[in-house]
Amino acid sequence: MNIIKKFVKYCQTCYDELAHKVTWPTYKELTGSAMLVLSASLIIALVVWVMDFIFKSVMSVVYPG
Repeated sequence: MNIIKKFVKYCQTCYDELAHKVTWPTYKELTGSAMLVLSASLIIALVVWVMDFIFKSVMSVVYPG
């Protein structure tokens, strides 16, 4: 029975922290962060694509075929 009381206390503590202590971002902050992540992902993908293209070009010179 002690385990159940501990579990209930844990759930109550989690709820209290999420409902009253966590500072949730505003919609503007959230969209700004999402755009930053999207932009960074696209830039990294572009860099990887360019590196792959260069590597493929160099390898086609080294190993013609």
